[in-house]
Amino acid sequence: MFKTGKWAKEIISLQKPNGMWGYFHTLSEPTKTPITTEQALRRLSILGYTIEDECIAKAVEYMNDCLSGKEQIPDRREKVHNWDIFTDLMLSTWIRRFTKGNVLANQVSDKWTSIISSAFAGGVYDRDACELAYQKTFGIKPQGGRLVDFVNFYQVSLIADCLDAHTEAAVFDYILNHENGIYYVYDNPLSTLPETFMSKQASRYLSAMELMTGYRRNRHKLQFVVNWLNRNKNENGMWDMGAAAKDHVHFPLSDDWKRRSVRENDCTYRVRKFIDMATVRVVSESRQEAILRIEETGNRDEQDRLKAWREFSQAIRTSNETLEGEPERILFRSPEETEML
Repeated sequence: MFKTGKWAKEIISLQKPNGMWGYFHTLSEPTKTPITTEQALRRLSILGYTIEDECIAKAVEYMNDCLSGKEQIPDRREKVHNWDIFTDLMLSTWIRRFTKGNVLANQVSDKWTSIISSAFAGGVYDRDACELAYQKTFGIKPQGGRLVDFVNFYQVSLIADCLDAHTEAAVFDYILNHENGIYYVYDNPLSTLPETFMSKQASRYLSAMELMTGYRRNRHKLQFVVNWLNRNKNENGMWDMGAAAKDHVHFPLSDDWKRRSVRENDCTYRVRKFIDMATVRVVSESRQEAILRIEETGNRDEQDRLKAWREFSQAIRTSNETLEGEPERILFRSPEETEML
């Protein structure tokens, strides 16, 4: 919808032949050119670009080369982190936001899934257990609080679809009530709604909640956000977050906001997309678990995916449910998978 607009064309024109832009790391609002690779990827993703687009495919290939050691990001090494661990975390997060089929990125996500799972083994976050698991995994003590206090964009995104149901619920609740929000995204507790809807603050809050929809088993806990959004429809039955929401990250989507109606359309598009993601249809527990396993194995081992489909087809037969209304990503299946239904 917005892929052919001026914002996307401008960003793509700045991409270098090897797939990168400027420096790799920074998620602050873009204020100068060249923009960082992270800023470019975030903006292009918001505008609708996927791994199927050449610019994203090139960037993912570049990031994979950085993970493998063939390339290096051009950024200055920060001394406040275990820089190599942090770099792998950043690269893997961005790769997995576009594809779940990258072996190196999945290896990094597996490590962090193990660390966070250990931290929540007792049902609540245990920092000591987290540090111990970190040291066991990486062979060194953690340097830099953000690597252990995991509530930042990278870990929150990276592990969202990797946890077992019990751990995911505990992690979701912890993030939702984290005093400082999600670092790099929103700096207030997510359980507290913004005071003003027509504001940049509300747009950032929605960004954090968009990230939280990745915890698919817990989307029902976002109903209070859906209710807040519905209370803020305007007299036209649409949403308008105001001119102040223009940050060149999430807005504008259209080429300009000279007309209020265009701004309304952009805001409404984004809000409706979130509501669609956060609204959970009531299905049997066995079917929902089977759907999640299909999604999780979609780009990994083919045998795992076929096994997940067998479980899904069994759940359908057991519950006498149908495929009606199933997400398109579930309906796209191989002939072998179709025969199971």
